[in-house]
Amino acid sequence: MTETNFDTIAHYYDIIYADRTDDIELWLALAAEAGTDILEIGCGTGRVTIPLLEAGFRVTGIDISPEALSIARKKVDETDFGEQVTLAQADMRNFRVPRTDFDMAFIPINTFMHCLTTADQQATLKTAYHHLRSGGWLVVDVYHPYPPALLEADGRMELAGQLSTADNHTVQWFSSRQLQLDEQIQQVTFLLDEIDGAGNLRRHTLNFPMRYVHRFEMELLLTGAGFSVMEILGDYDQSLFYAESPRMIFLAQKG
Repeated sequence: MTETNFDTIAHYYDIIYADRTDDIELWLALAAEAGTDILEIGCGTGRVTIPLLEAGFRVTGIDISPEALSIARKKVDETDFGEQVTLAQADMRNFRVPRTDFDMAFIPINTFMHCLTTADQQATLKTAYHHLRSGGWLVVDVYHPYPPALLEADGRMELAGQLSTADNHTVQWFSSRQLQLDEQIQQVTFLLDEIDGAGNLRRHTLNFPMRYVHRFEMELLLTGAGFSVMEILGDYDQSLFYAESPRMIFLAQKG
């Protein structure tokens, strides 16, 4: 996925996901157990970063999208938490920030699925490992590809939402997912139709692949990068993973 695609999504992200808060309490609870210094891999527009800052944590956030980081910085500038945060443009596979003693690193909602090859996955986990203190935590939150969920990725185009921008434009968001089973890929398509007050329509079409992982595959990747898997949660309510859980949230520890 290119920076340009991420930048386009970033422009609309906060209105598309304005109601997406179901994972915030989980990140706050895990950070409180892990320590004070937190590394967010894929911080985007600051949806999770800001609540962590408000709770008193020190956060370093990285993201590949300059547009997303610009939006996040504007949010930070409107708070009193500027001294608690560092934001940097970087690729999660090979980034380097000055600190290598973070208490917890986390890769939120499906961000890890942008790693499309085993080499990408291994590089991302090893890079995270490098930045954690001994005993530090890595938390990776990915979609659980159990059969009913995979069957929904049949290529149908669905209206995912209708939203309003700050300048009173209407945005209709359509999405579809198509499986490539041999590659463990979901090909995702977003259509973002922005309609102004005069009825003029501007369409953005975004196509990007996301590679899903299975439970034991992910455990092997984590142990291969030097982590010990402590626990697997199945949802943001901190329930344990089971066959029909919607999420796989891996809690791993650096040895």
